[in-house]
Amino acid sequence: MRKNLGSTDRFIRLFIAVALLTTFYTETVTGTLGYILAAVAGVLIFTTFISFCPIYSLLGINSCKVKK
Repeated sequence: MRKNLGSTDRFIRLFIAVALLTTFYTETVTGTLGYILAAVAGVLIFTTFISFCPIYSLLGINSCKVKK
């Protein structure tokens, strides 16, 4: 797996994940939708830490800076 997430993209993903988890834990969103949002947040956090997004690789997107 090659890294395809840049630092800005990783920060945005982490921010969105924290926002989704906050809505879940404060019970703003409950039920099935709450669990779905928590799962999406988990995926965002996972892809943030490994710096790889499978959807980006399928679409040919790479936000990681190229090292020379």
